[in-house]
Amino acid sequence: MSDQRILELFLQDISTTQQLLASLEQEFSALSERKLETLQELLAHKQPLLRTLEQHASERSRLLVQAGHSADTAGLNQLAAQSSIGADLLSQSTQLSTLIEHCQEANLRNGRLIRSNQVSVSSTLNIIRGSDTPTLYDKTGSASSNIKQRPFSQA
Repeated sequence: MSDQRILELFLQDISTTQQLLASLEQEFSALSERKLETLQELLAHKQPLLRTLEQHASERSRLLVQAGHSADTAGLNQLAAQSSIGADLLSQSTQLSTLIEHCQEANLRNGRLIRSNQVSVSSTLNIIRGSDTPTLYDKTGSASSNIKQRPFSQA
């Protein structure tokens, strides 16, 4: 019976992971267009999906241990070898793993975009504040140390 429940969890997690992947794609678009309101909505949508995935992973691990197997891929393989639905278990496990890898890649891509935007905003703020002035040369050809900080009101 635990094998059937594990299969159900895999199927539910595949659906959840597909939703998460779609949210990550929408997040990339919203980050590119700097739509903060959309980003907040997506965050509110992603958090319950992640909690569900975490809860299901814990339940799968618990079921594997209760069935006398380790809570890892080897334990799943052992359960599948003893189960009439073993091929389905392994197939759904592989599909879920693939989807999770796609989510991780999308999340890394979004993180790179966030970091790029942070650098851009930081650079812009430094220019406005006057703390990121280009190196200029004085009449003797030496680098000028004429760095003056300006308040925003004087930028």
